[in-house]
Amino acid sequence: MTSGTPMLRVDGICVRYGDVAALRDVSLSIECGEVVALIGANGSGKTTLLQALHGVVVHTGTRTVAPSAKAQSMVFQRPFMLRLSVWHNLQLALWLAGIPAATRASRATEALQRAGLSELRYRQARALSSGQQQRLALVRAWATRPAVLFLDEPTASLDPSAKKEVEALLASFAADGMTLEMSTHNLGQAKRLATRVVYLDRGTIRADLPTDRFFGEHVDGDIELFLKGGLTTWEMH
Repeated sequence: MTSGTPMLRVDGICVRYGDVAALRDVSLSIECGEVVALIGANGSGKTTLLQALHGVVVHTGTRTVAPSAKAQSMVFQRPFMLRLSVWHNLQLALWLAGIPAATRASRATEALQRAGLSELRYRQARALSSGQQQRLALVRAWATRPAVLFLDEPTASLDPSAKKEVEALLASFAADGMTLEMSTHNLGQAKRLATRVVYLDRGTIRADLPTDRFFGEHVDGDIELFLKGGLTTWEMH
């Protein structure tokens, strides 16, 4: 897709959950600054591939990480909030990431400003709305300055206004040059945010194209069916 040494690469990755093959001989490379959207029907392997790229699922095959991509974070569809204030959720994340104490307060303050949560810094994080919690989770990860940020369905179950706010935050990360890898069912979101679209079908990659080409060219029948909303779930075998 692009030239140069990739930040992150998987080759021949296979993942099984008992008798179920979640990924089958998948190879993919990620370049610096890309925003890659993983799309496909339910059960196609999007989340598993995201986890394999991040190195948090057992697999066969190889995963290669460039020195520039060692710092990574992942935000899940339902982010975990500690029973602490918004401020202390940020502070603890920075401490765990090894950020020096002298810079934690400024990092946390900047994160709150970026997420539009400054006035809520002392509120219990679990008392925030779903959209606010997702924005907090995003800036909590961003504040650690990862080279690669993995996102699993970042706007699932959010209302249109909250989705717009989260997308704006992600677009600002991408504008800063952060590399983003995200799974999504929202095709409009993929069009708006991604520079590249990877379509998965029953644990294999069926298409890997720049976003404008993926949505602008005629592709095979199953992909056309998916894009028209006629293919929502695959059974994995």
